[in-house]
Amino acid sequence: MSANQSPAGQQPTATYDSAFLRACRREPVPHTPVWFMRQAGRSLPEYLKAREGIPMLESCMRPELVAEITLQPVRRHGVDAAIYFSDIVVPLKAIGIDLDIKPGVGPVIAEPIRTRADLARLRDLTPEDVTYVTEAFGLLTRELGATPLIGFAGAPFTLASYLVEGGPSRNHEHTKALMYGDPQLWADLLDRLAGITAAFLQVQIEAGASAVQLFDSWVGALSPADYRRSVLPASRKVFDAVSGYGVPRIHFGVGTGELLGLLGEAGADVVGVDWRVPLDEAARRVGPGKALQGNLDPAVLFAGREAVETKTREILDAAAGLEGHVFNLGHGVLPTTDPDALTRLVEYVHTQTAR
Repeated sequence: MSANQSPAGQQPTATYDSAFLRACRREPVPHTPVWFMRQAGRSLPEYLKAREGIPMLESCMRPELVAEITLQPVRRHGVDAAIYFSDIVVPLKAIGIDLDIKPGVGPVIAEPIRTRADLARLRDLTPEDVTYVTEAFGLLTRELGATPLIGFAGAPFTLASYLVEGGPSRNHEHTKALMYGDPQLWADLLDRLAGITAAFLQVQIEAGASAVQLFDSWVGALSPADYRRSVLPASRKVFDAVSGYGVPRIHFGVGTGELLGLLGEAGADVVGVDWRVPLDEAARRVGPGKALQGNLDPAVLFAGREAVETKTREILDAAAGLEGHVFNLGHGVLPTTDPDALTRLVEYVHTQTAR
């Protein structure tokens, strides 16, 4: 049973009535819940100390270290949810893809996947491949108690982009060349990645995740027509695979203002919005029946307390008529962000939205 289900005849679990899960279910909340993408790490001195000398991928495979890093922002900022510390390429590493996360660059793939023969390297993911994930979730759910834990994975398009390009890309030329030039191979690649992604999320949910977020970091590079034809089926397969667990499903992409309705259509219960589209306009694009998450520009946190509060107030006002709202940044916490600015932001949102 998932951490947020409350079936008839059984007692609700500790996280069920949390502000975060209530907002995801579009129910009344005591205050607008807050969490931050990339809150686990990056800007925190205690994170840098804990990870000192440990490569990124190795740090994702040490359950006690993962638990400590995941808990740090909950202790420091008082956020309404924790997000599991990992990386979107972890399941690819777990099935044997030769890759590394290089500082200042990102994931780098030793042998890009660009032919049908290459597909054979993408085998199914099993729980035995990621036992460290199950162990870390066990440590975390015991420690977090009533605070929900969000699991996550990279969406098929973004994983495919890394695999095809061989690393981060500005223009995604190899990815788009494959998508347009061999649509059947592209569909088969995304379908294979959807299965891997779904299995990775299932492991997290069965280990205690209260919600899951699918990150499609690069999908904003596509037009709505290309998304619908070439990406939506794979993303929908992921969301359908975890629909029976009863956990909220969040979908987020960067630069996806033109895709917001489609992100919801893929199967999300909550649609993440970056800072480029006001929340009230995002709600119009997404349509009824979905909660929204977002959407303060991460760079605003460098502008001083008054500016942060002004911009935050604008977001809260735009969210006033939403069915459900989870406050977040419009992308991840930037590495040089002052941690105290995040702590103040959580307190401000809680105070301003207290019912």
